[in-house]
Amino acid sequence: MDALIRAIEGEQIRKDIPEFRPGDVVRVHVRFVEGGKGEKAARERVQIFEGVVMKIRGSGMGKTFTVRKIAAGGVPVERIFPFNSPAVKKVEVVRKGKVRRAKLYYIRNIKGKLKIKERRD
Repeated sequence: MDALIRAIEGEQIRKDIPEFRPGDVVRVHVRFVEGGKGEKAARERVQIFEGVVMKIRGSGMGKTFTVRKIAAGGVPVERIFPFNSPAVKKVEVVRKGKVRRAKLYYIRNIKGKLKIKERRD
């Protein structure tokens, strides 16, 4: 049964998202619906969320990645994006970071500017 599910999932997985790792700075273009419940009031626009990839978890259709940025006023914001979500229009890799961990939870405790060395590949 598991092989059957994997075969069906394989056809539906998005292939247009570039390869990135934790520590990379990415710019995620997210489809965002503004307005009320009426058809005329709802307006669709693309919102850009740029930050450091903290972690990548899961596999197949349930694969997600967490991005953390510092918003206005120094308020940290973390968002979890599913790889296969239709709301995620595009993902751009801005900078490749060199880190030694797969899950960067420690950046939550860092005060000031986050320093991640650049990876050269």
